[in-house]
Amino acid sequence: MIPVQAVENQTIAVLGLGRSGKATAAALAAGGATVLAWDDGVDTREAAAAEGLAIVDLTRSDSWQGISALIVSPGIPHLYPRPHPVIQRAYELGVPVDNDIGLFFRSYATEDWGRFDRAPRVIAVTGSNGKSTTTALIHHVLSECGRPTQMGGNIGTGVLSLEPAIDGEVVVLELSSYQTDLARALTPDIAVFTNLTPDHLDRHAGHGGYFAAKRRLFAEGGPDRAVIGVDEIEGLYLANQLAMGPTDDRVIRISSGQKLDQLAWSVFARKGFLSEYRKGRQAASIDLREVQGLPGAHNHQNACAAYAACRAVGLAPREIEAAFHSFSGLPHRSQTVAEIGGVRFVNDSKATNVDAAAKALQAFDRIRWIAGGLGKEGGIAALAPHLGHVAKAYLIGHSARDFALEIGQTPYEIAETMEQAVAHAAAEAEPGDTVLLAPAAASFDQYPNFEKRGTHFVELVEALASRA
Repeated sequence: MIPVQAVENQTIAVLGLGRSGKATAAALAAGGATVLAWDDGVDTREAAAAEGLAIVDLTRSDSWQGISALIVSPGIPHLYPRPHPVIQRAYELGVPVDNDIGLFFRSYATEDWGRFDRAPRVIAVTGSNGKSTTTALIHHVLSECGRPTQMGGNIGTGVLSLEPAIDGEVVVLELSSYQTDLARALTPDIAVFTNLTPDHLDRHAGHGGYFAAKRRLFAEGGPDRAVIGVDEIEGLYLANQLAMGPTDDRVIRISSGQKLDQLAWSVFARKGFLSEYRKGRQAASIDLREVQGLPGAHNHQNACAAYAACRAVGLAPREIEAAFHSFSGLPHRSQTVAEIGGVRFVNDSKATNVDAAAKALQAFDRIRWIAGGLGKEGGIAALAPHLGHVAKAYLIGHSARDFALEIGQTPYEIAETMEQAVAHAAAEAEPGDTVLLAPAAASFDQYPNFEKRGTHFVELVEALASRA
């Protein structure tokens, strides 16, 4: 645990008592604060009270006497589409509102660091797609290269549940827009921006608000180095805003598809090869085509981002390359589950939007595509240019029939359930095919989350493999 600093003898309220909320309450108490907690869920409040938390109804005006700050869990709206009533009340009373990310950045450095030979560092990763894989890949490379490292934030361990820093450690954080939007302190040593595609637009009042939330990590944080994906206009803009000119190597531009060879420092992937350029000259190259844990152009962009971040903390190209080959990927993200009779089964349940599904569809040559669930605004018509490799679609869930109307001449069947989709796709697949779960939809019609959906797919495939 990382005790929160500068809160001794203060009374601080915590709103939201899920994993991060309870960890925040514990870290505040460890720092000497008196914690008052609230959650809208009766069962959650009762469970927290049973664990010893002081529950106070923050919806009551008379509960705010002496409260010096409100710490909010990331899933609770603080601005759009409208603030939670408790947060609204804090604004009206002038009580500062923060989250666990802000507390982490103001509490991670301690007096102990003066005894270290190498100061600990923080790499923070944000973006729309690929940030989990990029975060995990950076962490994996650091571990394989013998660097002490921890991983947390939006993946793995909550930030305040991480262990206090040790000499030379690198903490790698995945940060969502919900987390960067509210944090009052954002001071990573290296900040990574993967890409930007439309998502969470209601929470940020549109695409511009969504980008603004991501941009805070760089504008407010002032990282020593920034790794910026420049395949969208927002990334180009951000890199331009941060760099003093083309010779400024504090900004490392990355791309999947573009050749970036005229800048101070860049990393890009083309035709399966990653290239690093410094001041117009190639510094290193890696063949990504045989890295099984990173299939497809979207994962090659993730590899570029991770490579750049690892180079920024002093790792050598060959060290990074060797570590790439031992990376197995993350569950539910281009996860190869099995190969049965020459047919590859891939779980990309995390592909819950059109852009993520498009990247998955571009990663394989001949696809039996399992898609559907609870469709998102705009449907999947934008996937039309990426359906050329789809031999057949097996559509499931609430939006199956809507999806069928949007995939043109692509052969399909309404499979309804995951069991039927996997069974029919496996029966019809030929050697060389890939059975790909890339839903392009939320899971909430049939599953509580994308993890449960992906796990069900994995279980069905493993059952097939056991009978093969």
